[in-house]
Amino acid sequence: MNWIDEAAARLKKKNQILFTKGSEYMQDLILLFQSQSHRVISLWAFDFAEESISLLDGKYPEECRPKEALDAAKDWAAGRIDMRMAQRKILDCHAFSKEIDCREDVARCHAIGQACATVHTAGHAIGYPIYDLSAIIYKLGLNNCKEAVEQRKQEYIDKLFYWNRHLEECGVEWANFMLK
Repeated sequence: MNWIDEAAARLKKKNQILFTKGSEYMQDLILLFQSQSHRVISLWAFDFAEESISLLDGKYPEECRPKEALDAAKDWAAGRIDMRMAQRKILDCHAFSKEIDCREDVARCHAIGQACATVHTAGHAIGYPIYDLSAIIYKLGLNNCKEAVEQRKQEYIDKLFYWNRHLEECGVEWANFMLK
């Protein structure tokens, strides 16, 4: 089954997310994530979370929970705060999604939360594209999203390679647990 058929089936079932970890379309990305360091994955996730936050800021200028979650994740990765403090902010970001009705924006909130959770474990990284690609489909519609979804997936790959090449020059302070 191709990704469009899978997304269509999930839409028909009224699923919130239109891709899963088991989606065939995600498998090459999952393998690529597995070959990256925790720090590369985190930098990748922070970049994409910032993009999603910018999109939400335009619609919800008074809402600060997504940005607070990202700031907390960065502080956690640097060892400035502990996991519980960051986790609370990440959960607050997910909670914001329950207060809005726009499916695109709900997916973006969850994408940000997943991106921030990569500090806990790099395995959360796949959650970002699962939700982000779902948001693209909600925005453009299933009949108009093919090019945008496939281009976005390539952006994920390109950004991973970028951070893999530039990790040592990023100037980010890391907590000891991120150096393993």
